[in-house]
Amino acid sequence: AVELRFEAARSPALSPSVKARLKRLAGRRWTGEGALVLQCDETRSQVRNREIIRQRLTDLIRKALVAPKRRVATRPTLGSQKRRLKAKKVRGAVKAGRGAIAPDHDA
Repeated sequence: AVELRFEAARSPALSPSVKARLKRLAGRRWTGEGALVLQCDETRSQVRNREIIRQRLTDLIRKALVAPKRRVATRPTLGSQKRRLKAKKVRGAVKAGRGAIAPDHDA
């Protein structure tokens, strides 16, 4: 097995925003000291595992360099609002029908 440790928090090459995205992408591979720890034991060859792990680190950093697109807030369409309200009315009617049945006084 090969373990690669990259001190991302101390790296002057990465901006704070890239470091934050890298931390989010790394998940539990990010240590408390701000290091990124990657492991690989896919092949029997240590050299090949080292190549694989370097490629993974490169891919992870490249992914962190790309800022996500900002989400543009949109309003629900009129049709979707009407469908939602209709579904709520139907659901309310179903629930209203679950109450105790009134006694029949005709008999």
